[in-house]
Amino acid sequence: MSVLKTAIDPATPEYQANREALLGKIAELDAEHAKAVAGGGAKYVARHHERGKLLARERIELLLDPGAPFLELSPLAAWGTDFAVGASVVTGIGVVSGVECVISASDPTVRGGASNPWTLKKTLRAHEIALQNRLPVIGLVESGGADLPTQKEIFIPGGQIFRDLTRLSAAGIPTVALVFGNSTAGGAYVPGMSDFVVMVKERAKVFLAGPPLVKMATGEESDDESLGGAELHARQSGLADYLALDEQDAIRIGRQIVASLNWRKQGPAPQADPAPPRFEEDELLGIVPTDLKNPFDPHEVIARIVDGSEFDEFKPLYGSSLVTGWAALHGYPIGILANARGVLFSEEAQKAAHFIQLANRARTPLLFLQNTTGYMVGSQYERAGIIKHGALMINAVSNSTVPHFTVTMGASYGAGNYGMCGRAYGPRFLFTWPSAKSAVMGPAQLAGVLSIVARQAAEARGQAYDEAGDTQLRAYVEAQIEEQSLAPFLSGMLYDDGVIDPRDTRTVLGIALSAAHSAPVEGATGYGVFRL
Repeated sequence: MSVLKTAIDPATPEYQANREALLGKIAELDAEHAKAVAGGGAKYVARHHERGKLLARERIELLLDPGAPFLELSPLAAWGTDFAVGASVVTGIGVVSGVECVISASDPTVRGGASNPWTLKKTLRAHEIALQNRLPVIGLVESGGADLPTQKEIFIPGGQIFRDLTRLSAAGIPTVALVFGNSTAGGAYVPGMSDFVVMVKERAKVFLAGPPLVKMATGEESDDESLGGAELHARQSGLADYLALDEQDAIRIGRQIVASLNWRKQGPAPQADPAPPRFEEDELLGIVPTDLKNPFDPHEVIARIVDGSEFDEFKPLYGSSLVTGWAALHGYPIGILANARGVLFSEEAQKAAHFIQLANRARTPLLFLQNTTGYMVGSQYERAGIIKHGALMINAVSNSTVPHFTVTMGASYGAGNYGMCGRAYGPRFLFTWPSAKSAVMGPAQLAGVLSIVARQAAEARGQAYDEAGDTQLRAYVEAQIEEQSLAPFLSGMLYDDGVIDPRDTRTVLGIALSAAHSAPVEGATGYGVFRL
């Protein structure tokens, strides 16, 4: 492979401006991440500790192997809503007893760990990741159940949580529930449908209806412990497989369970001792322009994330707005598709479809580095077949079966989001840089389209057009679309798996690749009809 070179000069004013702007966005996101880490706030954290309980992240830290990283997923879930940032649950991937697992931990400092609509979406996404990548699931359970004021958005779709647990088990993917506190009503089915259940003595409470509801429904007088305490379930009902003396003991037992799974990865192992990139990851901060209308060279990004900065470029002289080629990342072979100048033309679409087919033939995972304004428009390009060529690329992406990974570096507009494997196209993992924006089109373009349509409608009615109103409308629409296209908003909606510091891109992708190789890596054997 060829070793990539660099044209970056960190001393230029442009580079420094880009760097400072991105550092500012990272600082803003760090403040939002801190809100998720803070949980319900100092008062409720202190109360939790006073009861002798560990916080969600403290439980995770004890569960993980010493020094093992934890890739937290969707930490900004519910950002911009009335619910707490993080959605009262912590999810992520970490190594437990040498096995990569999906971990989901209720945060009982946030409204007692009650599940709101975003908790549900975040949990379902974690289950999806576990099923796609064949990762055991460990639930650290302490939840007050559904957030009752929003039950209409939780109750019916929430049943999928229990369905997922049974499907994971049926697929041979182990599920473990460590119950530290409440797991009541519908939540009782989390341990009920898990393969292994550990309950903490005098802490865990699992029942379909608490004492007040039992009293109302049957007239029976009861208390938490006699109705559904850990001792009852360990000695009488059989729901608990292990009775833990305290939280630390429950975590010890959980680690022991994972150690006894005899778990094996089914994908190919990475190459040993991969070489690090030849260029500093810190330099990624100055590559993305402050104005995303200005293109940047994705080779500079590739050179700072792949092993040895080595890249075998495919079709470098054809469809040059899309860079394609082969590399390795933390020892795993990958194929890369990266936008060079934003717009995708017919040549880029055909090149991408060809490359994706080759990657599937070689059973090589694909990495999509997004910075696209979409497919080219205009009469010339319509006559040349841009629709069928764009459809060709999207067809190839849709039916490719090797693992896909997507990083949105800059713009992700229009159908370019689809062709470059956006959320709707099922990448195993999708991460966003703080500089990224995504929408059906740019704010100015969208506002301009609405203005043109409104103007034409007024002319058709024979009415004078309200120019002042048009100016206000355009300003309002631009501001709204700008806000809704920013990384925190999109991450809050769970349209990605997290907004990451660009300097962490290689590490994050390395963890994601390793997780994906827990499952077999298979290429597609067929595609839909290509309109050639």
